[in-house]
Amino acid sequence: MTQTPLATWHELVRTRNAKGLDALLANEVVFHSPVVHAPQSGKAVTLQYLSAAFNVFFNPSFRYVRELVGERDAVLEFQVEIEGIAVNGVDMIRWDDQGRIVDFKVMIRPLKAINLIHQKMAAMLQANQ
Repeated sequence: MTQTPLATWHELVRTRNAKGLDALLANEVVFHSPVVHAPQSGKAVTLQYLSAAFNVFFNPSFRYVRELVGERDAVLEFQVEIEGIAVNGVDMIRWDDQGRIVDFKVMIRPLKAINLIHQKMAAMLQANQ
């Protein structure tokens, strides 16, 4: 049996394997950042954002605490501590019939967490250019 896109995502997060993202993302994927106004379209830019997120978010304290799963989408609530700040957020993921992610939206709270994530993601994205 083929692994579902959600199971694949969880495996990539668990193993901190950003290299596996390429096969999971559709070419036309759209990424919605919690700190960038406009949606980011395309696999290349989404790979940049999600690869940076693997470095910023996925430390040993990261965990998904709730899931709401539909036929082709899911909302995953997460918690993580970064530099002493408790970050709470959701990943909203939608995939196509081929099991590739076509839409990925991240929402974060509280404000001090958003400010920290903005700073860390900007630094990570700048370093990777």
